[in-house]
Amino acid sequence: MGYKVAIATGNAGAEMLDILAKRGFPADEVVALAPRRSQGKEIPSVVI
Repeated sequence: MGYKVAIATGNAGAEMLDILAKRGFPADEVVALAPRRSQGKEIPSVVI
């Protein structure tokens, strides 16, 4: 069974993605939440 995960963008979100990836967290979907000023910016991709 997988999970849906919502994370913040920025340093906190990148750290959370890294932790989830390292621990092999079974996420079916990961959604990044960001303020409007960040719209269109790319965040580092991590395969979970």
